[in-house]
Amino acid sequence: MTKTFWWLPMLALAGTFGVAQPAFAGFNSAYTDINLDQCLVLDADDFGASWACPGYKGYPLRVSEGDLRFVLNYGFNIQKEPGFGQSLGPFNHLGPKLEWRLSNASGGWLPVATIVRYFTQNQETYEETNEVLVVTQLLEGQTCHIAYIDALANPNANELARQAADKAGKFDCANDKVDIIGKFTAWDAAD
Repeated sequence: MTKTFWWLPMLALAGTFGVAQPAFAGFNSAYTDINLDQCLVLDADDFGASWACPGYKGYPLRVSEGDLRFVLNYGFNIQKEPGFGQSLGPFNHLGPKLEWRLSNASGGWLPVATIVRYFTQNQETYEETNEVLVVTQLLEGQTCHIAYIDALANPNANELARQAADKAGKFDCANDKVDIIGKFTAWDAAD
């Protein structure tokens, strides 16, 4: 009598379709709100404030404001990151959503970068008329801004930001210069 192992073809199919492991390394997006009313105030005085806010699946996120400029910091070792305190030159405020770029290269969807819209002040009119997408690399010891995209000057700004975010992990925060992608009129990029 011959034994039939009916489950062997199923196992082969599972491997073929990537059920047992990722079929390919890809990217995806998840979104969280930036709502300071839903965040824990860490510090506040007449000169600014900082909040602990919900990040993607518990990923630490701190929002800080000082001198009319906002800063986002990420990770479990926020104080030790080289990009700690990175801000934009013009006065600004944050958009309401944070896009987390996720990679499944390690077998699970983990954040590798973020994209956030900053509303920045026009340096000639002093009104907040500019919008810049800021791409931040999330890598222990190397978390920092990696790209700026002028959201009003580029009709495909979101796609440009995602392409930049999907290259995260290769940027050297100490030595590389933030990439200005596409047409940029939000401020003098030479500054």
